[in-house]
Amino acid sequence: MRANLAIFALLSMFFGLLAVIYAFWCTIEYNGRVEPVGTIGLSLVSVMALLIGFYLNRSFRAQGGALPEDRLDASIDDGDPELGHFSPWSWWPIILATAATLGFLGVAIGAWIGFIGGALFLVAIVGWVYEYYRGYFAH
Repeated sequence: MRANLAIFALLSMFFGLLAVIYAFWCTIEYNGRVEPVGTIGLSLVSVMALLIGFYLNRSFRAQGGALPEDRLDASIDDGDPELGHFSPWSWWPIILATAATLGFLGVAIGAWIGFIGGALFLVAIVGWVYEYYRGYFAH
């Protein structure tokens, strides 16, 4: 984790320095005018790298120590927590992805496809939520 923090701190400083150099270079090149798109873009990349580094630092401190990936004495089971319950034979996520595809296609092509995607979304989300209340895997 410390390597990640150092990498994002260095990236933030690099892009910040690059934004200053770019603004200075554009001022010389364009007769005193700063090119705003590149300067703002590089500055925002620097800020985003700083934000990611800040988040990683906060999560590192909240965990109270080194991650299992950072320790030399850690085993594979230390970095393999229980992530939750997943349905290995469920078809509902595929239907839900199809509904999302139809929804986005409706934005691109025509609203009538979006309505079909919305109806399919409602059916798929209800089917996925209530999957374990009926059929072979009912509780």
